[in-house]
Amino acid sequence: MRIVLLGAPGSGKGTQAKQLVDHYGVVQISTGDLLRAAVASGSELGLAAKAAMAAGQLVSDDIVLGMIKERLSQPDTQRGYILDGFPRNLAQAAALDTLLDGMNQSLQAAISLEVPFDDLMHRLTDRQTCANCGAIFNRSTHPSAVPDVCDLCGGPLVQRADDNAATVRHRLTVFEAQTAPLIAYYQNQGKLARIDGTRPIDEITAKFHEVLAGLSR
Repeated sequence: MRIVLLGAPGSGKGTQAKQLVDHYGVVQISTGDLLRAAVASGSELGLAAKAAMAAGQLVSDDIVLGMIKERLSQPDTQRGYILDGFPRNLAQAAALDTLLDGMNQSLQAAISLEVPFDDLMHRLTDRQTCANCGAIFNRSTHPSAVPDVCDLCGGPLVQRADDNAATVRHRLTVFEAQTAPLIAYYQNQGKLARIDGTRPIDEITAKFHEVLAGLSR
């Protein structure tokens, strides 16, 4: 399995990625995690990324692609991987294809978990996070048993500062603008699969299994 997972904030992408990792024994490769690990390790790529961030610059695509290449060279990726958070634009998608083709690991699919804009707004502005353990709840779709109290550790549930309506709307608008060309890019390659993210979680998971069963090995 070699896939890119596309989904807006609040789409449930993280939940489904965890299900896939547990079920198939593949790895989830998040560019954010790669950057943090590389910086912490003090590797050559990590030092380059740290320097860029310290200068207030975006980490270049070349650095991120180098980190992805290093990660894909590790033995735990042999059963497959889920790329999460990259690519974010057409230039990155084309560069990623070139990298993976050179490693004989061409992508098999890009799976888009799709939820309407208004539903995403509702999900994100109702989201609560435990201040102690980080567990996530939602006042409308996944409320805690006791309002504002974490089911797992009893800690207080709070709303993140960036989950206010204006910030959420901006984040989703930017995401849609970035993602629309990627959707078309992978559709033109015949690699795009769309999954309705408004259905119950177990039905969404079953649809993922259906899509993945049709991939060539």
